[in-house]
Amino acid sequence: MSAPEESRTTRAEEFEELRPLLFSIAYRILGSVSEAEDAVQETWLRYETSTTRPASVKAFLSSVVTRLSIDVLRSARVRREEYVGPWFPEPLLADPYQDPARSAELADSVSMAALLLLERLTPLERAVFVLREVFGFGFAEIASAVGRGEPACRQLAVRARRHMDAGRPRFAADRKEREELAERFFEAFREGDVDGLRELLAVDVHLIGDSGGKAPRWGKGVFGADKVAWALSVLLPPFTRVGGVVDPCQVNGQPGAVFRDRDGKVVNTWSLEILDGRIQAIRTVLNPDKLGHVGPVAHAWAIVEEVRRARRPGEPEPAPATPLSAPRPT
Repeated sequence: MSAPEESRTTRAEEFEELRPLLFSIAYRILGSVSEAEDAVQETWLRYETSTTRPASVKAFLSSVVTRLSIDVLRSARVRREEYVGPWFPEPLLADPYQDPARSAELADSVSMAALLLLERLTPLERAVFVLREVFGFGFAEIASAVGRGEPACRQLAVRARRHMDAGRPRFAADRKEREELAERFFEAFREGDVDGLRELLAVDVHLIGDSGGKAPRWGKGVFGADKVAWALSVLLPPFTRVGGVVDPCQVNGQPGAVFRDRDGKVVNTWSLEILDGRIQAIRTVLNPDKLGHVGPVAHAWAIVEEVRRARRPGEPEPAPATPLSAPRPT
């Protein structure tokens, strides 16, 4: 093997070892699987063609993927301001960054709730917070990554932490409690048990979806335990009647589910936000542009029409704010 070939092989091995970390950094900054993957790929191209050997490969690659992510986020924020309806991060079923000692912390940092809080920060604040609070980078490394001095990075970290702390709930459920409650929730959901659902929901629970205008819209969502429990109880029977399947799983490190049609294609994902022993929010991603990495995507409008036809005489219609009651656009 020639020296250039050996060098390229070594670089590829080093990069693959760090790829999970790079993706995890990029996804937390961007909230998008596809954009994070693109940032990681561009990082490899820059590393592959670099003529110098960095003193720290991890520091170099982390800096590159962070700067790329900041640039992408700045342009993405404009698009998100024009987004149709609520914007949620692309669902992540498995975070590739595996650190057993910090798995719970990392799961919480990638939750829908945490990523939506990060949307309040500027791109620089967001990058500094992710590198410092999630991955424990030193301020010298952070300064190099974001192109600011250490004192400025410390100030960015303080501001970011203040914003995040202000939006976080005071009492979060532990993992075991969340999983047990989610299991009870999906059991009641499958059985159409309105009372069982109601007792698991917070009084002001919010059921809301991100369709991006490309799937049946949820409108402003469904609010309140009574309305949400009733809406959930009538959603599932006709869906399962046409071969639909609800697959409970971890979504963004929290209890959730993937809804699939009879062919296994993805209809949407759900993520449950659980606090104080109750489900506070159910966030569903229906936008097909955000589901391709989960698997082949179903035709949402065709599913809606099929489910409507499968509803039996006298069976109640879903609430107007739910997608199974949304009229197909003309």
